[in-house]
Formats: sequence, C-alpha cells, structure tokens
Amino acid sequence: MYVGIDVGTSVVKAAAFDEDGRALAVESRPARTLRGDARVEQDAEEVVAAAGEVLGALTARRRPAAAGVTGQGDGVWLLDGRARPVRPAISWMDGRAAAIVTEWTASGVAAEVFARTGNAMFPGCPAPLLAWLDRHEPAALDAAATAAYCKDVVFQRFTGVRATDASDASVPFLDPRTRDYDPGALAACGLSHRADLLAPVAVPLPRGVPLDGVPLPPGTPVTAGPFDVPACALGAGVTEPGDGLLIIGTTLACLAVVDEPALDGPPTGFHFATGRPDRWLRGMPAMVGTAALEWVLARVGASHRDLDGLLAASPPGARGVRVLPFFSPSGERAPFVEPAARAEITGVSLETTTADLVRATCEGIAYAARHCLDAAGLRGALSVAGGGTRSARWLELFADVLGRPLRVAAEEAGARGAVLAGGHGLDAAAWTRPASVRDPDAARAAFHDAEYREYLARVETARERWRAAL
Repeated sequence: MYVGIDVGTSVVKAAAFDEDGRALAVESRPARTLRGDARVEQDAEEVVAAAGEVLGALTARRRPAAAGVTGQGDGVWLLDGRARPVRPAISWMDGRAAAIVTEWTASGVAAEVFARTGNAMFPGCPAPLLAWLDRHEPAALDAAATAAYCKDVVFQRFTGVRATDASDASVPFLDPRTRDYDPGALAACGLSHRADLLAPVAVPLPRGVPLDGVPLPPGTPVTAGPFDVPACALGAGVTEPGDGLLIIGTTLACLAVVDEPALDGPPTGFHFATGRPDRWLRGMPAMVGTAALEWVLARVGASHRDLDGLLAASPPGARGVRVLPFFSPSGERAPFVEPAARAEITGVSLETTTADLVRATCEGIAYAARHCLDAAGLRGALSVAGGGTRSARWLELFADVLGRPLRVAAEEAGARGAVLAGGHGLDAAAWTRPASVRDPDAARAAFHDAEYREYLARVETARERWRAAL
C-alpha cells in the first residue's frame, strides 16, 4: 500500500493505493479558513492534526510501503525552530498585500522578478506577504525560523526535516537555471535580510522517515512535494510539452507543460519546476474556481447536489445573464494580475431564474479556464481533475467551452502525484490512466466559441475600470 497525503485549503485528505494505482480508501477532514477584512488565515496546528488523523485512519488498517505529502501552495506559514507556528498561517487567498503588489507593479519590481524567475506577483504569494509582515509584523518574522509552505509544515512535523521542493520554491524566488533562490529577486523585493527564513530547496524531493508518534511504521520512506497543482499534473499523466491540466477546485488551476521557461514575456502567470530540468509547468491558476460557484449557490439557497438540475434548467447563454467570475478579495493573478478585479453579474431582469444565475456563473468560470489555458500554451491533450468534475453537466459545459475532449483524471490525482513523485518504481501509465473521457458537442462548442470572444471583450473593458479605480 502507498499513501498520498493532500493538504488542501478546505479539506485534508489521505488516499491509499495498491501497487497498480487502484484506490483502496480515502480519509478526509475539513480544514477551516479564518476570514475577515481581506485576510484569509489558517490554524497550522489544526492542519497538522488533521493530516495526522487521516493518515492514522488509513495506516491502522494496513502497513504502507511509502508515503508522500502534497498540499496547497503559496501563502506564508511561519514556524519557529521547533516547527511550531509563530502566528496563524496566511493563505494564498489572502488580500492584505494587494497594495504592495500594486506598488511593485508600478515601480517595475514585479517585472524584474518575472524576468529573473518567470513568476508573477499576486497578493497571496510569499514575496508580498513577507514584505507586508516585514513592514507591519516584524516581530513575527524575527521569531520565526522558517517561512514555510503548507505541505512542508506537515512534512517537517512528521519527519523533522526542514526543506522544500523546487515546485513550491518556484514562486517567486527560484532561479530556473540554478534551481536555487535568486539573490537578485530577494533584493528587488527588499527581502535580502529575510533570506534565511527560506527553507533549503531539496533536489530531488525532500525525504525523511517518520518521527515517534507519527502514525507510520518506523523507517517508512516519506517524501514532500510537489505542491498540489504539479502533483495533480503528475498524477494525471500530464508530462509532455503542449499537454495541459485543468483543476476545477477552490482555485481554477490551469497549466501546460513547456520545455523551458519564457522569461521575456509580460509578467503574468508562473513557471513551476518539475522533477526534470527539461520540463516546466506554465501555470495560469485563476484565483477562484468552485469558491465562486459556492458563493452563488449559497445566495440562491442551493447546494452542489442541485447543480446538475439547475444547469439542465437553463439553456446555453443563460438567457442573457453574464458573469465575470472574479470573486476573490485579492483580485486576480492569471492570466493577468489585477488586485482590484471584482466579479460582475449583468443581464439580470425580473424574468431571470435561479438556474440562469447558476448557469451564467458556471459558464463564466469555464470561459476563465479557457482564457488561462490559452495563455499557458495548451496545444495537446487536456486532463481535468478536482471536485468540479463530479458534476456531469458542468463537465459537459467545460468540454463545450474548451472545444476539446477532457481526459478525466482518476480519483485523488494530487495524492497519486505525491506518491509517484517519490520514485518507488511504480507503473506510471497504470497509475495515471484516465477514469473517462468527455467529448464536446459540436453545436454547443460553436455557440460558446462566439460567447468566449464576447467574454474576452468584457474582461478588457472591466480591466480599464479596475485600473481607473486605483
């Protein structure tokens, strides 16, 4: 048995697989987010405890051969020398550093860092968050030994190893040539004096064995990384240049495989390092995916159980209702950076139905996915994963909007990738075989192609308003 631990933003899971990649069992626990005044934080102790609980529930049944840890990326999880939290963890969804991103964009810092690392800035990534803490909570940084990433917190508590992998370290400080932190990027952000907070980048992945009290047999090999988006790509078999991945989760994670980072383009999107020096993931992860839909469903008194019925009750185009799905308080980060971006719902009348509002939201999210995948350079096969794939109607809508077949990844793609990344001699083809394939409908695809062009025009108009409001 092999176990993958996936520490998500809203759910902490552990999945067990046999040596052929068949899922044996999954355990999950909810994870809280603490919100207020554009701030999104998490209790690191709660997250570590939940990871221990789901791991213990699986390993109580059977002895694992190995374990891998993945989890949400970005944010800042400050730890002291004993790997205990100094303050609540700041989530990747946090918006407190929006003004710093705006400042760095205007001054050229963001462009300089992108030219060095191939990674854009957004409020919830480590650089602006560390700069915000340095300005407003320097004592917290003084007390910390590590500005960690989520999965590395769990890994360090389980193994005692302080390290990160190249995928998490990519945003925004990793030099793609050396696969180590770029001193020039740190200096540009005014963070050279905080460089010792960054954990060493382990190539290959960080490895360790469980400490006493961790629910794993002594000596079990444990690996950390990559973080959840690259882990899903690996677990879905997305490894060849041009192929892409769409994760319909809390965030709308979109990426395509490239053979080298493009450092001379506009400072948007990300380049995540993989386990191969000739493979990079060109990431365009939008800030909001299922979170936008959940907000709308809550406002109309519906739930995910109602989604397929609501989508069936409204025609393509949602009777003229249109949604720009930028619901995050920290704005948008891909395929453009706009900290002031906000959602817009138009075309509503007294004849608008609940189903129309829900369908328009689902269509807006699908158009955003296409925008991101186009920018990432998708030209090959597309795999899809995440909680949004559970809705047959929404999956059908994504296929129609994207105009291509969707290879639906086998369950728990992130946990699969966490195991495969450990290099245990497993058959990757068997582990990454798609669960199904969803083909687009030609007529609906043509309709949505025209609607997508209108969506792009509305986005450009909205961006002009957002900039004028700054």
